Amino acid sequence: MSLSVAYNTARSSLLASQSQMATVSRNITGASDPSYSRKIASLVTQGGAARVVTLRASDAALLSKMLETTSDAATQKALLEGLEKLSQTVGDTELDESLAARIGALDSALKQYANAPDNAQYARAFVTAASNMASSLNQATSAVQAVRLEADGKIADSVARINDLLAKFEKANQQVMSGSALGADVTDAMDTRDSLIAQLSEEIGVTIVPRAGNDIALYTDSGVPLFDRTARPVKFDQTNVYAPGTVGNAVSIDGIQVTGKGALMPLNSGNLVGLVAVRDDVAVTYQRQLDELARGLIEAFAEEHQTDALQPDLPGVFTFPGATGVPASPATTGLAGLIRISNEIDPTKSATGKFENIRDGGINDAAYRYNSDPDNTAFSGRLYGLVGEMTKERTFDKTLGLGATVSLQEFAQGSASWVESSRQSADQSLDYRNTLLGHASEALSNATDVNEDDETALMLQLEKSYSASAKLISVIDQMIKTLLNAVG
Repeated sequence: MSLSVAYNTARSSLLASQSQMATVSRNITGASDPSYSRKIASLVTQGGAARVVTLRASDAALLSKMLETTSDAATQKALLEGLEKLSQTVGDTELDESLAARIGALDSALKQYANAPDNAQYARAFVTAASNMASSLNQATSAVQAVRLEADGKIADSVARINDLLAKFEKANQQVMSGSALGADVTDAMDTRDSLIAQLSEEIGVTIVPRAGNDIALYTDSGVPLFDRTARPVKFDQTNVYAPGTVGNAVSIDGIQVTGKGALMPLNSGNLVGLVAVRDDVAVTYQRQLDELARGLIEAFAEEHQTDALQPDLPGVFTFPGATGVPASPATTGLAGLIRISNEIDPTKSATGKFENIRDGGINDAAYRYNSDPDNTAFSGRLYGLVGEMTKERTFDKTLGLGATVSLQEFAQGSASWVESSRQSADQSLDYRNTLLGHASEALSNATDVNEDDETALMLQLEKSYSASAKLISVIDQMIKTLLNAVG
């Protein structure tokens, strides 16, 4: 081997070691960055000389699994947060504020009044219990609509974040493609791109489709394009006021509806899916349960026409604005927010209101009066009849899953159990999804993250190689000087 060839070889080795050491230093610096993937400086022989090509540690299968578990966990988290807010309307069933406790208090007050029908204090206590019952249903309805409104606002925030991430992703992807075409090091840009995809997977299920030139396309987990050369617009019109029966707007991607009824390619996972489930499914179902409970109360305390069986029953103690009869099952949407006690049983609310109308009937008119003798203050038949109505098994909407024929108390308890059971299920599912996410993230980390101990060991090897190449160059330099002196 000539001295010039030896010199070029040693110089090439020195430069290669220098580049590899720079890559190792880069890895050690990026070790604390969770979005950083280990860079690999590979030696490539070209034209008799060695050069360094920077590659990037990656694992497409593990990344895909991590994105999937991230989306699933985000779905359950959003669902759990919504259910926890709804469970606050249920309260502790042992406390007076819960709906089941309100019904128990109403039943107890009614029984006391039935045992002493001439006692005005017991009558007043019953009116208070009835008023509390109606107020609790009103407040629960308001709380449900507040949960729906909050979820709708968060959907708008999620859509805004998705659009922002897609815009950033478009820039990062273009940087990767243009750099790849020029042969530049694009590994950092690829890290940025993967980090944006990971953030995107929190909001919506994402599928990655690799393409030539380091290009990639993004699709939702249902197959709708999110990014294909350019970012696709995600649109949603926020609703600012929610009332029972309000239907929230759907989310669309590039003009394709992906949430709500009528979505041909509905999303399957992500924060967005959990929020839509809270707004359109869980909260709506709970509202229907509240409405059915309100309907059951109106039905239980309704008055019958005393002389004509063909005449309709009419609301008695419990009524609602514009009532012309007892509502049928399933209940009108929002009935729980409208229910109230009749002014005719409360002298503080109406000049014609009397406690005796509870005992005697006739809240509607004389034809619905049960006690034919106004002087008979010991009349208790109507009150004991109402006691029986409260414990009677009545028909409820069976699609709610709380039983087709149950008592008012059982229905209220079943509704509370449904909310709590759903919350516990979401909580357990979130724990499970978080465990899977932890395993998936750890597996991806093991494959792509930087191990500082390994990098330090590699640096020592490279330093030895660098020193050897430098020593060889020094020897060659000395030999050339000796040769030149001999010639001279």
